[in-house]
Amino acid sequence: MIRNLFIYSFLVVFTTFSYAQESSVEGRIVNDLSTFEGIQIVLRNKERIYRTSPNEKGFYEFRDVAPDSYEIFVFSYEHNRFKDKLSVDADQKFLFDITLLAKISEIEEMVVSGTMKEVSKLESAVPVEVYTSDFFKNNPVPSFYDALQNINGVRPQLNCNICSTGDIHINGLEGPYTMILIDGMPIVSGLSTVYGLSGIPQALIDRVEIVKGPASTLYGSEAVGGLINVITKKLEDAPLLAVDLFTTSWLETTADIGTKYKLGEKSSALLGINYFNYQMPRDDNNDGFTDITLQSRISVFNKISFDRKDNKVFTLAGRYVYEDRWGGETSWNRNFRGGDSIYGESIYTNRWEMFGLYELPKMKNLFLQFSANGHYQNSVYGTTNYQAKQYVLFSQLYWNKQVGRNDFTIGVQYRYTYYDDNTVATSQEDSISKIALNRPSGIHLQGFFVQNERDLNEFNKLLIGLRYDFNSIHGSIFSPRLNYKYTTANKRNIFRLGIGNGYRVANVFTEDHAALTGSRSIEFKNELQPETSWNSNLNYVGKLFVRQGVLTADFTAFYTYFSNKIIPDYDTDPNKIIYDNLSEFAISKGLSLNLEANYTFGLKILIGGTLLENYSEEQGIRKNQLFTEKFTGTWTISYEFKNKGITIDYTGNVYSPMRLPLLSVTDPRPEFSPWWSLQNVQLTKKFKSNFEVFGGVKNLLNWTPSKTTNFLLARPNDPFDKQVQFDANGQAMATPNNPYALTFDPTYVYAPNQGLRVFLGFRYLF
Repeated sequence: MIRNLFIYSFLVVFTTFSYAQESSVEGRIVNDLSTFEGIQIVLRNKERIYRTSPNEKGFYEFRDVAPDSYEIFVFSYEHNRFKDKLSVDADQKFLFDITLLAKISEIEEMVVSGTMKEVSKLESAVPVEVYTSDFFKNNPVPSFYDALQNINGVRPQLNCNICSTGDIHINGLEGPYTMILIDGMPIVSGLSTVYGLSGIPQALIDRVEIVKGPASTLYGSEAVGGLINVITKKLEDAPLLAVDLFTTSWLETTADIGTKYKLGEKSSALLGINYFNYQMPRDDNNDGFTDITLQSRISVFNKISFDRKDNKVFTLAGRYVYEDRWGGETSWNRNFRGGDSIYGESIYTNRWEMFGLYELPKMKNLFLQFSANGHYQNSVYGTTNYQAKQYVLFSQLYWNKQVGRNDFTIGVQYRYTYYDDNTVATSQEDSISKIALNRPSGIHLQGFFVQNERDLNEFNKLLIGLRYDFNSIHGSIFSPRLNYKYTTANKRNIFRLGIGNGYRVANVFTEDHAALTGSRSIEFKNELQPETSWNSNLNYVGKLFVRQGVLTADFTAFYTYFSNKIIPDYDTDPNKIIYDNLSEFAISKGLSLNLEANYTFGLKILIGGTLLENYSEEQGIRKNQLFTEKFTGTWTISYEFKNKGITIDYTGNVYSPMRLPLLSVTDPRPEFSPWWSLQNVQLTKKFKSNFEVFGGVKNLLNWTPSKTTNFLLARPNDPFDKQVQFDANGQAMATPNNPYALTFDPTYVYAPNQGLRVFLGFRYLF
């Protein structure tokens, strides 16, 4: 009995002593964002790990902590990583408060494209998608045009099997409906929509802002489907030297070099050079033609910033692009240029640009934007010689003024476009001599716009805008818009509604490469009138905090109604492309969803999908738009092994079938493309000296259009139609050597002809 009592007493004393040794660590989290969601606190030493999260008021507690020395970590997607050391003594209540600082990207992510003034992305009434330069490093490509392939709802569309011309579709709308800007300037337009998207030095890109839906109220014609604004780096943020070089197993070599330097005591400059070269003809699909276009391109960009009194802005920039590209029969060389023995398409492009921003000295927030560019194209498509030049002068004066809860933007704009070529577009028959005379086009466009963004209260914002343009050919054009934004109290849910009008003045020869290539002739039924459209879109952005990360959902429903739309008609006559305004209407509608997950332990996931329906209706007949898929999906999955400096990126896209142009009812090629996908994987190793080596595989599935189609080019053995027999109506006839009654045509194209290839490169920042 005494023995048992002794043992019991010993156990009680030992247990009491043991528990007396345990301690607690508690305190409070203080942060800049006034939210404690998604925060995880870790206390650890070599033997133990304790985890907890703060409550809704920021208080946290670790109980039963063994005495020892510890490291304490705080993980949060929205805050900078916190790390400290502490020692816990026996039987102690250790108080430890933690101050967290919000990440710069969260508190200062600014956008300008939606409202023409710098505002935080969170506060913008217009939904703007932002993609930083790091996003484009997940899948290195030779040009800005290719870099957009992994953005949901944005698709680089290949338009020619021979010279690889292309444009950029937003939500299924063709390239001419997308405005491309550099630092807010409408630089890429007209002639350059075909060959001017290449050569923007990616080493100097800070971010790309994308607005889906009409932006004509602020930016005028061409911004019907949306706009893409390339924002170059600020000089203070740019590295002293940036080098990005890579090549592929097809010997496609790309070099991007950027540097900044001082011009004097009050000015500094940013210089960027982009070079691309590919000179190895390949014909893996065995049709006798190059699979992709051979190119040699150099682009030089220079941006100068001047230091002024009161930190007023003054920047000047310029860019020069030269490109020599050709595609065609693999035996083609320059001696055959323009001849009818060996088919080739050869394009020489010379382009210069100048633009600037100047803040006037005596008024606050009064800015003058100005730009000028010249584009010269010397090209042949088989025997078709196309010589064109275009000059665009642009100036805009705008003023931002805050009056109470109202934020006004008022501006006037002038644009002059000179265009001349050797086609019927700029020729006119003399009424006396009946001789066709050259009549270059000169279009003046004066515009005035005003918008008011009003904070109705803490949670509601309303933006109303109106634009008036006078076109020297088409007269007066009005473009209104309305945007509304509602934000929940915790700022984790944002609803945006937009309604707007857009317009576009078309120029077929500068926008549609199909008008020049192949054997089809061009026919204009009537004088083309400006297209007009009404668009509505509903956008929702929500955030959900989870353990060690945050999930973001971005959903948009959109609807666009077109009147006077210009749709190339490939169906009525297989020998022609017929252009005319629709007498009735066209519809573009769909749903888009982006899901993003970011975790503090190094995993990032971005998955997007867009459902589309684009069609026109005339005389009660509904017709699906050519080259437009009903579904597109994109993804970027990255994981960083932080301790080893290694990152793995898996990127890709997938497209549903799209309708393609056939030459006749006897054309054996499928009317619709198959489902197809391009997938890539990359491995990057970072070294301490700001040096990176990267490599991987492009088109991991080795997919090309020839996998599912017997032939893509129609009659590649007779590209000049020398052996084609035509009937009295000019239609191709079926003959023994032409059993399907086809003519040469390279417009049956929807995806690149490049299969799997390996790439290797390096980056260096100093």
